[in-house]
Amino acid sequence: MPFGQVRDINLYYEVVGSGPRLLFINGTGADLRRKQPYVDTLNDHFTVLRYDQRGLGQTEKPDRHYSMADYADDAAALMDLVGWDRAAVLGVSFGGSVAQELARRHPDRITRLALACANPGGPYGYPLLDLHHKDPETRARTMMELDLRKTPEWQAANPEKARELIEQGMKRGGGNTDPNAAMGARRQLEAREEHDAREWIDQIRLPVGLFGGRYDGLGTVEGQEFMAERIKGSELRLFEGAHGFLNEDKAAVPAITEFLTRAS
Repeated sequence: MPFGQVRDINLYYEVVGSGPRLLFINGTGADLRRKQPYVDTLNDHFTVLRYDQRGLGQTEKPDRHYSMADYADDAAALMDLVGWDRAAVLGVSFGGSVAQELARRHPDRITRLALACANPGGPYGYPLLDLHHKDPETRARTMMELDLRKTPEWQAANPEKARELIEQGMKRGGGNTDPNAAMGARRQLEAREEHDAREWIDQIRLPVGLFGGRYDGLGTVEGQEFMAERIKGSELRLFEGAHGFLNEDKAAVPAITEFLTRAS
């Protein structure tokens, strides 16, 4: 799979599948080498342009400040590199923040915009940067509890399952031999922390679909509703699940696919 010079970085990307064009923008800490079932499902419906964002995966990791504008301009420049003038866009989690900035800076590149488990930043954004320097068990336990179903009462009633989820979380991301991986992840979290679209998100004038999990402590229902109220003509749908609702609720990916392929 190819690498390409995109602005100031050497970026890893893939073009897979067949059908209408879809730019897929992944989330916090994402690495295309770590497979997610729903991601490959998109290949059955779209020609998907997907990539490791700056600081992540196999893409270059310059040790300097990253802004959300950098991430949005990277996406637009990658479209230039592969010869795409316009495409539908799906931004997941942090990728939803990037997609908001892309819609602000390069609205003519987007035909339809789907934001999944995203938030508009500001008080609606969870401070993941605070977790970056915590020990692995604290990080894993906190992330488990951001599934709002995993209450203290649930954990007391299901101690073995809770322990299993914590251990899975501790292993996630392990084995990475890239000495710059932790720095790149921190730089992404810094950009995430700065994102606040509340003052301008109502300027987005595109067909926008908002998709979220009912029990998500990161892309909260409150954040989804804030965006739905301010983006004129947007559609909001909630699914059974938390931040991973795309893998939890079988209705989620078909709903997003229907939205993205609908005639504008």
